[in-house]
Amino acid sequence: MCGIIGFVGDCAASPLLLEGLHRMEYRGYDSAGCALGSSGRIDVIKSVGHVDALAEKVRQVPHSEKCGIAHTRWATHGVPSVRNAHPHLDGSGKIAVVHNGIVENYAELRGMLEKRGVVFASDTDSEVIPHLIAELYENDPVAAVTGALRQLKGTYGIVVLFADHPDLLIAARCGSPVIVGHNDSCGAVASDIHALAGVVDQVIYLEDGDLAVISGNRVALRNLQNEPQTRQEIPLENECTAVNKGKFEHFMLKEIFEQPQAIAQTISGRILPEEGNAKLSGVDLSPRELATVSRIVIAGCGSSLHAGLVGVYYLEDIAGIPASVEQAAEFRYRNPIIEPNTLVVAISQSGETADTLAAVREAKQKGAFVTAISNVVGSTIARECGNGIYLHAGAEISVASTKAFTAQVTALYLLALRFGRNRRLGANEGRRFVEEIQLLPGLISEVLLQADAIRRIAEKVVDCDEFFFIGRGPLYPVALEGALKLKEISYVHAEGYHAAELKHGPIALLGKNVPVIALANDIPGKDKLLGNLAECRARQSPVIAVATAGDEEVGKSVADVIEVPKCSRYAAPIVTAVALQLFAYYFAKARGCEIDTPRNLAKSVTVE
Repeated sequence: MCGIIGFVGDCAASPLLLEGLHRMEYRGYDSAGCALGSSGRIDVIKSVGHVDALAEKVRQVPHSEKCGIAHTRWATHGVPSVRNAHPHLDGSGKIAVVHNGIVENYAELRGMLEKRGVVFASDTDSEVIPHLIAELYENDPVAAVTGALRQLKGTYGIVVLFADHPDLLIAARCGSPVIVGHNDSCGAVASDIHALAGVVDQVIYLEDGDLAVISGNRVALRNLQNEPQTRQEIPLENECTAVNKGKFEHFMLKEIFEQPQAIAQTISGRILPEEGNAKLSGVDLSPRELATVSRIVIAGCGSSLHAGLVGVYYLEDIAGIPASVEQAAEFRYRNPIIEPNTLVVAISQSGETADTLAAVREAKQKGAFVTAISNVVGSTIARECGNGIYLHAGAEISVASTKAFTAQVTALYLLALRFGRNRRLGANEGRRFVEEIQLLPGLISEVLLQADAIRRIAEKVVDCDEFFFIGRGPLYPVALEGALKLKEISYVHAEGYHAAELKHGPIALLGKNVPVIALANDIPGKDKLLGNLAECRARQSPVIAVATAGDEEVGKSVADVIEVPKCSRYAAPIVTAVALQLFAYYFAKARGCEIDTPRNLAKSVTVE
């Protein structure tokens, strides 16, 4: 969740460190800091709030140091403050550490260190790391770091800077992403590939237990037993270049409007029109192996979980294969039953979600086929699965997921078609599904044409602080996602429910100040939902319906209508999600909220 960047080379480090932090701002953070090393001393600068505040502090005093580390913090242990911001120092001020993750045994380690006279300067778990390194340091940085890390329990991605060795950095990984890279004149390390764009040519993704010694343009890998390791060097992808908002006010709005292209890229090269089938090269199962899969379990968190819930409808309706969704955080703790020939599909936008990664490892341990759906090439989940569906949706910078969500749902649609053709769908049926999948970018474009109308509807209810979202069938998970989007970026209380659940308790909360967003598309289940709308109106709740364009039956019974194009029940979740994203965006904008980096949230959740 935190952002880490380090640089050592032949030019001033501070501009590159600050640029790297700016590129990672989308991940979410509450404070920032950097440490710059020169012979015999380390200068530390910290601030609370945006990276711009740190940059202003750095600019006040010229810095020519050629080695440094920097960090954006998302608080776990200790409130957001300068005191708790990274980097953290040892007692001598000559060892600096930035850390992403959680030290689970920090209380025990801190107590042990305090008994030895160590004085702590923060409330964080991370500060135990530089003090442990200092205890073991005898002018051998690698031995001191490996010895300290062997005492830690939990997760970490760290970079260590030594005042006595200002020409090197040491990075290590256990459960939290770390990428090291180099070119002819420098070496660098980061927790996010985007931070290295334009700085290095080649990168190495560290594996758990790896330690990297970065000195100038050289990177040497070792393990915690100080034994040499080798990992593949990969050219830095062109798409990892800096991104900008273009003509849009916020990244979220830009990414909403990028969805026709994003879905086209997700589909590209993956459909076989004549065969009525999907080609998923990343799902490394032969037709015979596909036929042996008896059950599919989808694991995810947040928006990825909601995408999985839509996927269940696809897999069971189209492919006729039993499917279920597991909250990834619970997967390994509840000891799930993984039967022979179970396929586990792990969904994660970043490919670094700690809970989903743990689910992958548990599923592999239990002998399941495991595959991933992710938007980040080289991510930990993609690498550990060894196969999967890369979304090709492009970088998603806004914390609230939009195009990644619809691309995930599209990928699940393709997966269902692949299984369906393997099992029970004839070629003609498959061709009909292919035709609709090909129409998705155009259908989304039609929704985007309604942006101004959706804005006006959102502004009508801008003073409301509670919302209900209701839907049925495959639109029920979209109601959950719509509610999540609204609360993520506008901080209002929003709940998603299956429409039939209203009368089983939640209806007690309805009233004239509680709008209901009803997903009333013209698909199976609409007639029942109209009855639910009547229940809402009887409690005086304003009803805003998402409805198929031209549906007068819905229009005459609600306060406002958000129109979406006519489509089947399989395309409806995707087009409806786009409409709800626009509603959430314009509602939050009207309330003056900070949309791209909402409070307390992080883009990539790399801690449990």
